Amino acid sequence: MATPTALRLGEIFELTIQGLGHEGQGVGRFDDLVVFVPGALPGERVVVRLRRQAKRHLEADLVGVEDPSTDRRKSPCILAERCGGCSLQHCADAAQAELKTDLVRQALQRVGHLQVEVLPIFSAASPLGYRNRALIPLERGPEGQLRAGYYRRGSHKIVNMNRCPVLDPRIDALIAPLKADLEATRWPVDVNLSSGGGLRHLALRVGHHSGEVLITLVSSHNNLPGLEHLANEWMQRWPEVVGVNLNIQPIASNVVLGPETHQVAGRSWLLERFAGQELRIAADTFFQVNTAQAERVVPLLTAFFSETPESQVLEAYSGIGTFSLPLAAAGLDVLGLELHPGSVKQARANAERNQLLRARFEQADVAASLAEHLTWAASLLVDPPRKGLTPEVMEAILQAPPSRLAYISCNPATLARDLGRLTSEAGYRLRPVQPVDFFPQTSHVECVALLERD
Repeated sequence: MATPTALRLGEIFELTIQGLGHEGQGVGRFDDLVVFVPGALPGERVVVRLRRQAKRHLEADLVGVEDPSTDRRKSPCILAERCGGCSLQHCADAAQAELKTDLVRQALQRVGHLQVEVLPIFSAASPLGYRNRALIPLERGPEGQLRAGYYRRGSHKIVNMNRCPVLDPRIDALIAPLKADLEATRWPVDVNLSSGGGLRHLALRVGHHSGEVLITLVSSHNNLPGLEHLANEWMQRWPEVVGVNLNIQPIASNVVLGPETHQVAGRSWLLERFAGQELRIAADTFFQVNTAQAERVVPLLTAFFSETPESQVLEAYSGIGTFSLPLAAAGLDVLGLELHPGSVKQARANAERNQLLRARFEQADVAASLAEHLTWAASLLVDPPRKGLTPEVMEAILQAPPSRLAYISCNPATLARDLGRLTSEAGYRLRPVQPVDFFPQTSHVECVALLERD
């Protein structure tokens, strides 16, 4: 039998897929090395081509499926095998739910060393057409034509597209005509994030319940002649478009949005209903991409925090008040901490719009200020970025642990790491963890973890 060291790049060999990786790749073993194969499913016997050999694992491309899984299906999108936006379109929806639940269970056990019940995942009623926001890279092709699409997996090469089935149909339908209009302008387009190049991204956002749409162009500069005329034309052509904006990102960076957003026509925000509240959502602020699934989290939080007589809830990373405001509407006193000044401004305006006097928001660095604010709150809600709780935030919680802690996470591995410390070092009891499928057709999964202590 060939050994890993005997394999050459490009060599073809067979493999049995035993599991699923956190990025949605099939996982098998060749001798003592783990092999990651995008597009392969657990239980399949596949033919693969070696693409990369690292010290402790191999990466291979799928050549063929000798023995397909009963969960394999034809991908809903014709670009699925090339585009890096989705990693599980070839897997049946019910099987995706089982695989994601298992990913959460494995992370809790292996990373957090936790033996805790993982509840059945909240599957999405709409596994396609659910994304309320798109950030679509732009480039010029070899012949100078405008191309828009997501990057090929593991590269910065755009897979040109005119439609995307995971996007809300109301913004999906705008991609092709907007591409045609941008092509006609002949505005410069940035190349590989080389600062000063011109257009970089097309950003679209829709209110799931309201139907209002924002169009935002991301450019390294504002030298786009005729933009205002074109923006007004778009608003006349599509009545659902309530605003057109220009975001300036002058830095050669993978960070999509820059610090400045200019209102070109209409509004800089759209109105949306969320969990009974009316929210303003701007083009450059964070909001959960799956509105319907995010709304299913609210009753879990409300019930948990309402079980005790203490009404004070501190929310770290509160954004525009997505979860703070429904909690305040339920009768809790909420203080939200958020670093992004635009989000804080919107959160305050949203509280005023909904007449929620029990919701307050402060612009603050969570890592630097959490310790002083924990003296006010009996309960804490955290919804951190994928990297999880920073050492400073973790230390603040361990030094003064609130009686109740709700942790919303988009990364099972960092969630498991943090829950392991919270339970072992702060004496928290962890309730069964609830996965929620915010991102069908991908391997990403949201989780809600509820912790309490005496």
